[in-house]
Amino acid sequence: MSTATANPSIDTTNTPGVPLLRLAQVEARKALDTRAGRWLIISILALIVVVEVIYSFAASDDLKNLDDYLQIPGAIFGFFLPIIVIMLVTSEASQRNGLVTFTLEPRRSRVVLAKFIAGVALGIGVMVLGFVLALLGTVLGMVTGASPEWSVTGDMLFSALFLANLIGIFTGFAIAMLIMNTPGAIVGYFAYSLILPTAVGILSALSSTFDDIAPWIEFNTAQTPLISGDYAPTGEQWAQILTAGIIWLVVPLALGIWRLLRIEFK
Repeated sequence: MSTATANPSIDTTNTPGVPLLRLAQVEARKALDTRAGRWLIISILALIVVVEVIYSFAASDDLKNLDDYLQIPGAIFGFFLPIIVIMLVTSEASQRNGLVTFTLEPRRSRVVLAKFIAGVALGIGVMVLGFVLALLGTVLGMVTGASPEWSVTGDMLFSALFLANLIGIFTGFAIAMLIMNTPGAIVGYFAYSLILPTAVGILSALSSTFDDIAPWIEFNTAQTPLISGDYAPTGEQWAQILTAGIIWLVVPLALGIWRLLRIEFK
């Protein structure tokens, strides 16, 4: 008597795919559920509190307005928010769990989009907390003897706190996509944000011609009108931001996505 061996097949053609919002939620949890990510966010907020306390006792009373305190989280976020995004984007490559991620969701482009949404959402959430801490810092300024001004210009709030830091998040995302390694991407980001502007500043001081060209090719220099002056770039300055952004954001991001879509995870 022979026994036939059954080889049933599973029909998944009508099975709905994983919703993009759920993928984004999963990516956000990856950033918050790890000790490194969680403590990085806590450390950033704690650093803002420490700086605001010191500032409240060290600054003169006429410099304890809300817009003064908003500059503290704005400056700190500019350095550290991109690192949160870098750790989120490079988690698959660094922890070697990319095979699991892209098996559960084979369409890698959707995973990239989910990481981007999660990174922006986390960044905006942290910026909102920074704004709350700036309000509390202004209250502390009152306690230390100041009579602060609570009004804030829309240009300052939008450009210096929101847009500049959102660009920083995009930059961290692009660098992480290009390098796909946590330590390497972090080193690359600090080289971009610290070493490159110093080199450009030296060259600008030596050559007036390069000083005119620098805002068109160096993104940090192009963003200066967003975080200083009246926080309202002119038309030419917006063009410089756009041109430098294509060089330092669009091109690395496109190369990184092209690489991710073709890399083999083992």
